[in-house]
Amino acid sequence: MPRGAGGVGFLPLLMMEKHKIVETHAKKAGIPDLKVDWIDVGGPSAMNDALLSGAVDFVAAGPPAFLVLADKTADNRKVKGIAAMTSLPMYLNVRGDKWNKLEDFTDGDTIAMTEIKVSIPAIVMQMYAAKKYGLSEATRFDRFTVSMTHADGVIALRPGSGAISAHYTSPPFHQRERKDPGVRTIMTTDDVMESSTTFTMLSTSSTFRDKNPKVVAAVLAALDEATQMIRDDKKAAVDVLIASTKKSALSAEELLNVISDPTVKFTTTPENVMKYAKFMHSIGTLGSAPSSWKDLFFPEIHGAPGS
Repeated sequence: MPRGAGGVGFLPLLMMEKHKIVETHAKKAGIPDLKVDWIDVGGPSAMNDALLSGAVDFVAAGPPAFLVLADKTADNRKVKGIAAMTSLPMYLNVRGDKWNKLEDFTDGDTIAMTEIKVSIPAIVMQMYAAKKYGLSEATRFDRFTVSMTHADGVIALRPGSGAISAHYTSPPFHQRERKDPGVRTIMTTDDVMESSTTFTMLSTSSTFRDKNPKVVAAVLAALDEATQMIRDDKKAAVDVLIASTKKSALSAEELLNVISDPTVKFTTTPENVMKYAKFMHSIGTLGSAPSSWKDLFFPEIHGAPGS
C-alpha cells in the first residue's frame, strides 16, 4: 500500500498503517495472515506507473491522475476507484506582491506542484483558463508549471530562495507557508471547482479485485474505520500525523486546527469527480467520458451520495 504524497490528505492511510486496520478486517474476512507492505511512492505519475508495473496493488492519488489511469486501462486492467479518502482545497501561494492572479505570471515565472499535466492543480488551472479564454486556451498556463514535492515546494518558496514563484499545495504545507507574512494565497481549487471536491482517493485494478475480493473489501472497511477514527478523535489523529514526519513545522495545536477546518473532510464519498472527468474529456485528455461517477468506482461504494 502506498502512503501517498504526504500531508493531511493521506492521513487515513497513516491511520490504517499505525493501527493495522487492514489486517484486522482481513482476519474478520477469513484472511488471518495478510501482510501489508507500506511504501513511499512519488507523485501521481509514479503512482500510476507502480500500479501498471505490478509494484503495488493499490494507488492513492487525486481524481485527475486516477482518471488518466482509468482511461488508459479501460480495455485491459480496468482500474476503478475503491473510495474517496478526503475532500479539501489546495492553495496557490505566492511570495510578494507581483502576482494576484494567474494572468500575472510571465516568462521566467514558475508554479510548483506535485505533477504537471495530471495533478489537481494542473487540471484546475486548465479549467480556469478554459472558462476565461475558451477550451482552445485550456493549456494557457501550463508553461509555468514544474514538478516538485510538497515538502520541497515549501523550501523553494522560502525568502531568498528564488527557486520558484509560487507553490500550489495542500494542508499542512499551505499552513506552513502562510506562517510567513511574505506569502499570500491568490487562488484555491475550491474557487474554481465552486464546491467541495475529492482531494485523495484509493483505487486498484479490476484484475486485482476479481482475484482478491476479500482483500479489497477489507481495505474499504479499513478506510471507513480510519476516516471515522479521525472524525471521532482528532487529537489522536494529529499524533499519528506528527509521527509520520521527521520534523513538523506546525505544533500539535496548529495541526489540530488544520484537520478541524470545516473545508477539510475525511470521507469515503467521492465528490465532484465527474466535474474533472467531463472537463478532461472535453479537452482530449481522456478518450471517453463516463456517464456517471458510478462507472468509475467499484459497486461497493455505489450506495454513497457521490458525484
